[in-house]
Amino acid sequence: MAATAPAVAAPVPEPAPLAGGTLALLTVGLALGTFMEVLDTSIANVAVPTISGSLGVATSQGTWVISSYSVASAIAVPLTGWLARRVGEVRLFTLSVLLFTIASAMCGFAQNFESLIAFRLIQGLVSGPMVPLSQTILMRSYPPEKRGLALGLWAMTVIVAPIFGPVMGGWITDNYTWPWIFYINVPIGLFSAACAFLLLRGRETKTTKQRIDAIGLALLVTGVSCLQMMLDLGKDRDWFNSKFIVALAIIAVISIAFMLVWEMTEKEPVVDLSLFKDRNFALGVLIISFGFMAFFGSVVIFPLWLQTVMGYTAGLAGLATAPVGLLALVLSPMIGRNMHRLNLRMVASFAFIVFAFVSLWNSTFTLDVPFNHVIWPRIVQGIGVACFFVPMTTITLSSVSDERLASASGLSNFFRTLSGAIGTAISTTYWENDTIYHHAVLAESVSNYAPNTTAYSDSLASLGFAGQSLTAQLNQIVTQQAYMMATNDFFRISCASFIVLAGLVWITKPRSGAGPSLGH
Repeated sequence: MAATAPAVAAPVPEPAPLAGGTLALLTVGLALGTFMEVLDTSIANVAVPTISGSLGVATSQGTWVISSYSVASAIAVPLTGWLARRVGEVRLFTLSVLLFTIASAMCGFAQNFESLIAFRLIQGLVSGPMVPLSQTILMRSYPPEKRGLALGLWAMTVIVAPIFGPVMGGWITDNYTWPWIFYINVPIGLFSAACAFLLLRGRETKTTKQRIDAIGLALLVTGVSCLQMMLDLGKDRDWFNSKFIVALAIIAVISIAFMLVWEMTEKEPVVDLSLFKDRNFALGVLIISFGFMAFFGSVVIFPLWLQTVMGYTAGLAGLATAPVGLLALVLSPMIGRNMHRLNLRMVASFAFIVFAFVSLWNSTFTLDVPFNHVIWPRIVQGIGVACFFVPMTTITLSSVSDERLASASGLSNFFRTLSGAIGTAISTTYWENDTIYHHAVLAESVSNYAPNTTAYSDSLASLGFAGQSLTAQLNQIVTQQAYMMATNDFFRISCASFIVLAGLVWITKPRSGAGPSLGH
């Protein structure tokens, strides 16, 4: 055994960090690969009606274009660490990007709905390792003192892509045909894969021949897919009033519970749950998940409010939403570059305070709020976006060892993605139910004997409304007010949630001057 020790030890030292043009080109290539994958979680959303009509299916069926991708991706993300140990991080990332690019092209070529869903499933499955490995590889390629900058650049693409997805999807669908939302991935994917293959040769991570944890894998696939389907389909099927949703929930709970028990006793688990023994990782994942849940809920409700209540087109709603990325684009690299100088808990806590302030600001909107007033809170929110994701990710990964970084990144990204789905489900369900409540309360005050109702009815009558048209107009006004009140309630709850999270950040214990370093 002693004679073989040098051979085993030889691969351990990290390759020298990249520099200059090589590092810049690699950063662009990895960032574009990340942007492409995250963008595909939202770019197809606004195109669902167009795709459904083109392929001759109902819009309710068309939502499987989104659900199939999200389910497959949710399954694949937590497998990143296990796959990387078997294949190698560079090889796995390059292969994932190439397969993702091919699947994207096939989605565009799909001639019927069934083939489109099949290719979207493949696209989601192969996309899993792309985001966590782009993070890991980027951090390995930068010098230790600049890894904060690397993390800032990575976070910038992950956060901004979902915001620009609907804008790009709407613009492409309106001006071209829906297959182009998939075709645009082809040149981006080829460039990203080429950068990884050519610039990272000789920098492959050590691989091990682990046996396949078949039981753990089967439980993971079953539990996560049922959970994701429940979240995607629950609102449309009236949640637990649907036997199908109840069945999905039961299967998900049983499968995930058995998986947790199995993985904690398995010698070579498919998901390394022992990472949660690390205090900073466990608390960091928890706070990022709840923070992203609250943030993503507002990302979903805000454009819904603009289109449903305010009468904005999809394109105009996208333009009103997009400014959140402006300051995030500028500040994320700056915060990352100065990570070692900052008190990470203070920066993250400040981010939640900004989110709380913006949510409180949004809760004061009325039906006559002008477009420029809608934009300003989104611009300010960009400060919180930059101050939230980079410091919290740094805290989460600060004490994770080098060889477990891919597993840790995969797990944290899995919970971030899942929390976004949960946030979407909770926020849209609450918003609709709260609207129904306010509509019922407001409708009680609409009476032929009420002075306000009589005065308003007389005003409508002078404009030519009468009979059923007058009743319909009154109902429309009540509905708009109910939606507006529900929107205000939602943002008040979001404000309170962010204030709680601002305090929770302080239970983490990052090292003084901690940065996103490797190899502890």
